[in-house]
Amino acid sequence: MGTALLWVAFNAFVLVAVALDLGVFHRKAHAVGIRESIFWSALWISLALIFGFFVWHWYGAQRGLEYLTGYVIEKSLSIDNLFVFLVIFRSFQVEERVQHRVLAWGILGALVMRGIMIAAGSVLISRFHWVLPAFGVFLILAGLHMLLRRKKEVHYERNPIFRFASKHLQVTKKYDGESFFVRENGKLLATPLFLVLLVVEISDVTFAVDSIPAIFGITRDPFIVYTSNVFAILGLRALYFLLANVLDYFRYLTVGLALVLTFIGIKMVAEPWWRMSTVMSLLAVGGILLITVLLSLWAGPKAVRNDGNRA
Repeated sequence: MGTALLWVAFNAFVLVAVALDLGVFHRKAHAVGIRESIFWSALWISLALIFGFFVWHWYGAQRGLEYLTGYVIEKSLSIDNLFVFLVIFRSFQVEERVQHRVLAWGILGALVMRGIMIAAGSVLISRFHWVLPAFGVFLILAGLHMLLRRKKEVHYERNPIFRFASKHLQVTKKYDGESFFVRENGKLLATPLFLVLLVVEISDVTFAVDSIPAIFGITRDPFIVYTSNVFAILGLRALYFLLANVLDYFRYLTVGLALVLTFIGIKMVAEPWWRMSTVMSLLAVGGILLITVLLSLWAGPKAVRNDGNRA
């Protein structure tokens, strides 16, 4: 199968999958239960692994390993998004039954934005050799910042896009079910749920700034970068509802993700003199994440302070 045909076939699959998700399986807003979230999480992970098998078949073992490593990295980093989504929904007091709708449309926008960012990154790396080490330095700094920060805070109100929208858009004072816009007295008004969607989109772009350079540290193939990103994002919605109630048990996961970013950054900076194999990269990333998850489970959930926040 030609490269162009692969791009067309994959994007057609994504469009069909999203259309079925929004238009058939989740037409009506409802709270996603544990069984449903387990089913969809398992389905998306299975599809990602099956696709990885075909990548192995079409491109060979090296590209197959690059895809798998990239998928593990993107999936792991996407879990960090879940903490932010949880804070956003709690801050805006979004009902559980409409959270899935917000995430679905948010992820659709994320697919477009990440596609643009990956295309731009590929062009930069192919034309300017200094970009890759620069990405590496950025990832090291991002990892150290993540490692040293004491707690995760979401200051969505400081974002200029959010401030512009909340100031210039006419917004209703209360939610209207799952609607992003409503008509009142002949005027089209945004609901607070649209502002929530805007915040979700902004947070994803922020995370993509870290995650996309990270996967370029594994492979330069735009198709591998794009597909591993897309599969990680498509399964993010179901994973949120699966892990939302147990995120506090992963108290050291942020440390693990910070170490992963730092490791990949060092790998990218050192690449002109020393290149690590994809197998070793996969083992290193998997080992870091496994250790931090096991330590988190051993330590137990974060304690709750008197003010109701997590310590």
